[in-house]
Amino acid sequence: MSKQKFQTIIIDDEPLARQIITASLKSWEQIEIVGECANGFEALKQIQQKKPHLIFLDIQMPKISGLELLEVLDNPPLVVFTTAFDQYALKAFELNAIDYLLKPFSQERFNTAMEKVLSKLEQGQTVTPSQVETIREHTTPFLDRIVVKKGSDMQVVSLEDIRFLEAQNDYVMIYTATNRYLKQKTMKYYEEHLPPGQFLRIHRSFIVNITSIQKLEPYDKDSFVAIIPPDHKLKISRSGYKKLKEKLNF
Repeated sequence: MSKQKFQTIIIDDEPLARQIITASLKSWEQIEIVGECANGFEALKQIQQKKPHLIFLDIQMPKISGLELLEVLDNPPLVVFTTAFDQYALKAFELNAIDYLLKPFSQERFNTAMEKVLSKLEQGQTVTPSQVETIREHTTPFLDRIVVKKGSDMQVVSLEDIRFLEAQNDYVMIYTATNRYLKQKTMKYYEEHLPPGQFLRIHRSFIVNITSIQKLEPYDKDSFVAIIPPDHKLKISRSGYKKLKEKLNF
């Protein structure tokens, strides 16, 4: 068994859950606890400062979830999820080789997870964006908000505040009335995970909150643009125009 030291942070809003993980780690001298956090905002700051090799991360937390935290980490460490999700949702974790602990867990189950975790740590494995997306697809098919990174902090953006999204190569720019935020996601991801009754892809480069459309204007002989306050003009493709007509009944 390796004697290399790895640092970890425990992230869970329940003090008892953090205590249980701390106690469970006592027999694993390779793991050094360098922090505990009760929410994702604290966790982001500690992860940025301490750069741990491993985090124990609760999925269901107030303010922001564990998956939302992972989305804004530039270089996420290896993750052991702690969760109360049922066995069906946990298939997503198994398929993506991300370790998890189903609450309540035994020391034996913890030890089994840690054997796998240490093997991955020694190989330098981390969490990939595709793994996070797959887990989210199995647990939360439609978004009800988007967590964005602003400098070294996080901000929760409600869907009602979003006016439109624009493709930016391998990223997506999210526009609100007062700000814009860059996310390392695809337009396809947002097209599939934003509520279809509220958001519509009107062009390969644009997804629009249909309540933000002020009016449609002719662009040339056969096309239109959507006017989004204060001064955005978004091109509408032929298929996008057809979908708009069906959605808005005009």
